[in-house]
Amino acid sequence: MKKSVTIVILLLIVVVFGGSMYYLYQKNAEDPVVYQTETPSMQTIVKKAVATGSILPLEEVLIKPNISGVIEEIYIEGGDYVKSGDLLAKIKVVPNLSALNDARNAIDEAKINLDDQKRNYERQSTLFGKGVISKTDLERAQVSYDQAKQAYAAANKRYDIVKTGTTSGLSSSANTMIRATVSGMVLEVPVEVGNQVIESNTFNEGTTIAAIADVDKMIFEGKVDESEVGKIKENLPLEITVGAIENKVFDAVLDYIAPKGKEENGAIQFEIKGTLKKSDTVFIRAGLSANASIILAKADSVLALKEALVQFDGDTKKPFVEVETANQQFERKDVELGVSDGIFVEVKSGVTNTDKVKVWNALAEE
Repeated sequence: MKKSVTIVILLLIVVVFGGSMYYLYQKNAEDPVVYQTETPSMQTIVKKAVATGSILPLEEVLIKPNISGVIEEIYIEGGDYVKSGDLLAKIKVVPNLSALNDARNAIDEAKINLDDQKRNYERQSTLFGKGVISKTDLERAQVSYDQAKQAYAAANKRYDIVKTGTTSGLSSSANTMIRATVSGMVLEVPVEVGNQVIESNTFNEGTTIAAIADVDKMIFEGKVDESEVGKIKENLPLEITVGAIENKVFDAVLDYIAPKGKEENGAIQFEIKGTLKKSDTVFIRAGLSANASIILAKADSVLALKEALVQFDGDTKKPFVEVETANQQFERKDVELGVSDGIFVEVKSGVTNTDKVKVWNALAEE
């Protein structure tokens, strides 16, 4: 019995020993792990935030009528350049019957008063000729008669204005002639001949006849997420790319950041505005969608590494890399980092452009 137990134990020892030897043999037979390396390179690194928006005029003026009526003629179209005072359109007045009736009654009343003052003046003239009244009384009658004539003429002009929107002697400044109030390009004419328009007043903003803007002064208007707004500040440079204009970047300057955000689709967005620098070679149409790269930091032609090659000490949190000193032998070197764009990071010190930096994703040698 004892002999059988001994034999079993010996067999187990032999099996375990044989298995261990086989494992070590297989382990030694495996190809060693080979680490690849990369060398630092010269890069221009730009750290930026991106905002989406559109290109708009700095100032857009909406031309509205001061009188209600129907568009009779239009003299401009979108894309035309106009100067302040140029004629844009003509309105035909559709008179209000109540106002027209009041104006007609005012003429009748003025005519009655004029006839009365005329008779009085003629009577006073006759009496003055006979020496019955003084010259002062005659002059007083003359003044009343002149005032009555003036009131009658004014009533007739008022009637013409109510009926047609203008009158003799005032055609150049009539409300029916819509003129440009600023110089610039006509962006749009949202009305057509025959459309009815409403005057601009205290209770109604009125119908827009035309939109005019100086297209040499354009801005980018967009929005940035709340996660980015803390990184930006006014006067930072912008690089504007317009989807409709390929292979062209427009320079701008960030000059406005909204102090209050608005919720859109569950996220808080902040409005920003940037003034574009004038470009004489490319015409940018108002309303084009665009993207703005806000340049937070920029490093030109600096020594850089891929961020994936940089490690951080678990205790000090300081960055370091492993540099090859011999074949597949590496030495740790602390590095000082600068600007990063998320792919490459500037290396201010710690490595040179000839160092071979260890790539941490190890690959088996084939």
